[in-house]
Amino acid sequence: MASYDVIFLGGGPAGYVGALRCAQLGLSAAVVEREGLGGTCVLWGCIPAKALLESASLANKVRHAADFGVNIPGEVGFDYGVAMKRSRAVSNQNSKGVEFLFKKNKIAWIKGTGRVVKGAAGAVASVAVKDATGKEEKHDAKKAVVISTGSRVRGLPQIGLEINKTTVISSDQALTLEKAPKSVAIIGAGAIGCEFADVFNAFGSQVHLLEVLPSILPLEDADCSAELQRAFKKRKINVVTGAKISNVKVGKDSVSMTVEAQGAKEEITVDQVLVAAGRAPNVEDIGLKELGVQLTDRGFIKVDTATYQTSVKGVYAIGDVIGAPMLAHKGSREGHILADLLAGQHAHPLNYGNIPNATYCHPEVASIGLTEQQCKEKKLDYKVGKFPFSANGRARTSGETEGFVKIIRDAKYGEILGAHIVGAHATEIIHELVVARENEFTVEEIDLAIHAHPTLSEAVAEAVLDSMGKMLHA
Repeated sequence: MASYDVIFLGGGPAGYVGALRCAQLGLSAAVVEREGLGGTCVLWGCIPAKALLESASLANKVRHAADFGVNIPGEVGFDYGVAMKRSRAVSNQNSKGVEFLFKKNKIAWIKGTGRVVKGAAGAVASVAVKDATGKEEKHDAKKAVVISTGSRVRGLPQIGLEINKTTVISSDQALTLEKAPKSVAIIGAGAIGCEFADVFNAFGSQVHLLEVLPSILPLEDADCSAELQRAFKKRKINVVTGAKISNVKVGKDSVSMTVEAQGAKEEITVDQVLVAAGRAPNVEDIGLKELGVQLTDRGFIKVDTATYQTSVKGVYAIGDVIGAPMLAHKGSREGHILADLLAGQHAHPLNYGNIPNATYCHPEVASIGLTEQQCKEKKLDYKVGKFPFSANGRARTSGETEGFVKIIRDAKYGEILGAHIVGAHATEIIHELVVARENEFTVEEIDLAIHAHPTLSEAVAEAVLDSMGKMLHA
């Protein structure tokens, strides 16, 4: 048995960042994690997926190399298996990096599966950890036990698509395929679905992207969703929105289904189906019910979002297990804030309306704040500025002219209500506008900042000017 100030149950972005910050502030910290450190993001999500997307980007560039005066003799091959192995290596490297940080900061990694139990004398709570051999040992937390167990992919058994890891797969299995399927139906056109549609299309798969809602990336601004859909259709990705799926037949080597949308029916047969229709919080078998930790109606852990305290004193929760947005950077910030609070530091509260969204397909999509539809629903007085990358010099030099920057500002005071970008490197460009919104900068103040030429970021400056009726280059 060991004792620590804080024990984190789960070593993903929320848990490991929280532990690092605790260590910085002089608190002894331990993390219970059965797999490698880094969680889903590092091992089965953000990092390996982005490595595959980088391979996809290169594959698409090679196809157009002749346009740039680069002639590649002979037939160029595309090997998904090699790309997959590279992505796994990148993932493992990142996980080892977290492990190094733990050693550097003297954070204990307790390997195994844990459940929260009533604390012994002098402890607010304890964690019983079972290792790979089945041996269980109890560890006491003097200040807090933090639940940061993350989330998992969920299947769609209600329509006959339970994940079987062969013909019906999740993103976990997609990240370890030796070769890309000849044909694939992706159920769900959120960030994960759109990113894998991009990857499989680049490696030669026939892709059907099916979304039950009226648009792909349904949480994004309607202009962004429409722009990405146009780009996907141009690349021969079969995008179907408002899709109703029925008559699913899962075979040994294929899956067939009926897809109905806009009054038309289509029979689709594919080698594999990738289910990308959401995630479920990991709240089972970790002692919550026995301890009396309350859940929301949707199955997430109920917390006070100012302190991340659960219904049980001394037990906290952060990350995916407390609900949307289920994003790594949101969980990391929650871990940082909670560590500050536990150490008695002042912590700037997290503004959940200022968390950026990022989708890394090609073209990329990124956003912050309100969509135009949300502004209309709130009856806000706003103005829109928009600038296309087709009119941006740097975008023309790279041949990546799809997309735009769209800025929604308050009509009277000029503050940024929302910002939306579709285009190359959108997920990098967005942060100028994240800073602007977080600090309540006006479009006039953004205009004062000179943007280097030629850069993609000049599109932000032009969109700002357009919102004031002063656009120069379009």
